[in-house]
Amino acid sequence: MREVKLSSQLTVLSIGVAAVLWTQAASAATAADMPNTTLQTITVTANSSVRDAVQEDSVYIDDYTPAAQASHLSDFLDVVPGVSVGGTSSVNQRIRVRGLDDTNLKVTIDGARQEGALFYHMGDVTIDPDLLKQAEVSVGNNSVTLGNDAIGGAVAFETVDAADLLKPGQKVGAKLHTGYASNNDELLTSATVYGAPTENVDLLAYYGKRNADAGEDGKGRKIQTEDSEGENILLKAGAYVGSDHHVGASFSRTENKGKFPLRPDFPAGGWNPIIPQEVKRDTYALDYAYSPANQLVNVDANVYQTSTQILRNSDGVPGFEFDAEVQTTGAKVQNTSIVDSSIINGVPGVHKLIAGVEHYKKESDYSSVQRGTTIPVAGTDEATNTSVYLEDQWQMGKLSLTPGIRYDRYESPEYVSAGKTYDNVVGALAASYEIAPRTQLFASYTQLFNGPDLSQTIFNTDGADTYVNNDLKAEEGDNAEVGIATTLRGLTMADDSLKLSAKYFETNIENYIEFVRAGGSRTGMNCTTGQLGTSAAPEACQGVINNDEDFKIKGVELSADYRADNFNMGLSYARARSKGEDTGYNISSVSGSGSESGDKYMVNLGYAPTNTTELGWRSTYVADVTPNTAGDDNEKPGYDVHDIFMTYTPTQIQGLKATLGVYNIFDETYASHASRNSIDDAYTDFEMGRNIKTSLTYQF
Repeated sequence: MREVKLSSQLTVLSIGVAAVLWTQAASAATAADMPNTTLQTITVTANSSVRDAVQEDSVYIDDYTPAAQASHLSDFLDVVPGVSVGGTSSVNQRIRVRGLDDTNLKVTIDGARQEGALFYHMGDVTIDPDLLKQAEVSVGNNSVTLGNDAIGGAVAFETVDAADLLKPGQKVGAKLHTGYASNNDELLTSATVYGAPTENVDLLAYYGKRNADAGEDGKGRKIQTEDSEGENILLKAGAYVGSDHHVGASFSRTENKGKFPLRPDFPAGGWNPIIPQEVKRDTYALDYAYSPANQLVNVDANVYQTSTQILRNSDGVPGFEFDAEVQTTGAKVQNTSIVDSSIINGVPGVHKLIAGVEHYKKESDYSSVQRGTTIPVAGTDEATNTSVYLEDQWQMGKLSLTPGIRYDRYESPEYVSAGKTYDNVVGALAASYEIAPRTQLFASYTQLFNGPDLSQTIFNTDGADTYVNNDLKAEEGDNAEVGIATTLRGLTMADDSLKLSAKYFETNIENYIEFVRAGGSRTGMNCTTGQLGTSAAPEACQGVINNDEDFKIKGVELSADYRADNFNMGLSYARARSKGEDTGYNISSVSGSGSESGDKYMVNLGYAPTNTTELGWRSTYVADVTPNTAGDDNEKPGYDVHDIFMTYTPTQIQGLKATLGVYNIFDETYASHASRNSIDDAYTDFEMGRNIKTSLTYQF
């Protein structure tokens, strides 16, 4: 079996290399006949917010990296200043924005919220990049439209549609994709069929598989999974009813099976045994849009249900198996109105009014046995949130003002904070002013609110051995930003452009919620009073508390994006530091060693010498940093990683695209600062060493 597998993978590799190295003479002769294809790419839009003209255009990152070969969210999200993704396996993708992980971010897939946390040794975002066409990132919370669970910002993933792939006039089409990665012997195959049987209807069906073995770090040591199989399904249908209405439905699934480490954020082997596990996400969504020829009405609505589940088989070792699931059901209705106020009351300006209402419920369900026994344990819990919001984007010539207000009613989990209800109102105000052509100053202030989340599902035992904190406060605070963005044109030639952006931010967090573990050498909590134990006198219960001190996160994000004809270059710098007002400690992290990451510098280069060939280079340098946390001040070493890639679109075969890349060229041994870090290599989640990837895509 092994020989057959290697043979098929080497065939894929050889085909990819042959296609990329196809003679350029033949392609140059037929360059004028190159088809206008619509091969799927991933676009990452940074800092998308209500001030699109200021923040989105000034920090726009498009195709700096060969996203078609992405196998982990870090392969493309890391290019956004202020964003990093930890974990090295498909079941441990942990997004961080300015040091805050995805438990403090609003993460959606096709508009469906991905709520709750299953297991603190695993990531909470389950999706394969091959499904995606876009990932929109709000770095920081700068709008009341984001809402609860968005203290650090938001990440909105969007899967591909038939309309993205259909060529003009095409009724039906297909896309075949295969890729191979050398480091972990990974093989990806996928097929997409799409069509528009009538002018008003479009359909899409996607199926993909991704199989991989264990990879190696820069020193040749095995990392992560021994063997895994990933399966992805995407079904979509859309229809226009008349000229004003559009309805859509979708189903997507990402499933990963294999032998993963017991604790997937640590290296596999030894004290961290490999056992069979399965992680699965199912998302169902219905959407509706109504856009008549009336500037006062532009309605978007969606209804969804998404569930993420971990099934673990102890493989004969009692006490390690469990079934943990979080399910979120929700709906959202939003209307956008354009109003010219000069017509109404003579006050100059145009208002873009965004009004919306959102409701969702998140539920956790857990069943297992006590470790080392056959005694069953189980538990369920739930929380609901209802909110309404109004935002006014008021444009008055060179000046724009964006006030907003939001009301949230949050009913908390029973076994976390006794089902306590939180009623909260937050406001926001943003402004921008064009001080010169294509140059704007901008500033924003947004109040923050985050109700107590569900307990980690694996700790949900209907209150057994848990201190239920009915005095728990919701997390609150504010986010303030100020910056400048400019676009310069005609620097070296008539059609070049240089986009520059500089931003300073401060995020204040009050009542920061922390989880206190019990058992072993952990301090625990008193089951009746909630008093914290000590190492000398540990308590038996665990639960959540508000940290006694407030935290402040400060930082800067700088970017430059130059484009000229067939060349582009992106430069960025990001820094974020958290600090407690009393102790000076950094915000804690479930992945250990504090939430801090070193200053990150990134260079992205792209050059297209012909109409059929593109070359790219990405360099990432992260400086070392020493987090300041209670009982842990170990340094996170810096690292310097370089990637290079080449894409080739031969004109001899229309719709074919080949990509070849070498990632971590110099075989650097390193761990992302967003991953598990330790001075002991046996407790550090190292990234892959040198990895050669090749892929072929054929669309017809």
